[in-house]
Amino acid sequence: MKRHLIRYKTKPDRADENERLVKAVFEELRGKSPEGVRYMTWRSGDGTFVHLVETETDGHADLITGLAAFQAFQSGIRDRCIDPPHRDVMTVVGHYRMLDE
Repeated sequence: MKRHLIRYKTKPDRADENERLVKAVFEELRGKSPEGVRYMTWRSGDGTFVHLVETETDGHADLITGLAAFQAFQSGIRDRCIDPPHRDVMTVVGHYRMLDE
């Protein structure tokens, strides 16, 4: 199981556009219902976005990046951001009712 945390801050006038593009990714994911991947995104009031991606294998990562909606989201991401996306590999230390067992 691999978990990545991606965070970035959008320009104030581009946060709503970014949210719309992210929501399109979730809509396509729900439509295709791929196994082996879990994904969540948060948005704060200052335009910071945080994505948590969990994949069972390296191959499952392509299930998200291969989506047309994800490619549309990626297009122009740096232009929408004040702080560019930063990705960290994460290890779960503990959780309470947040992750499936």
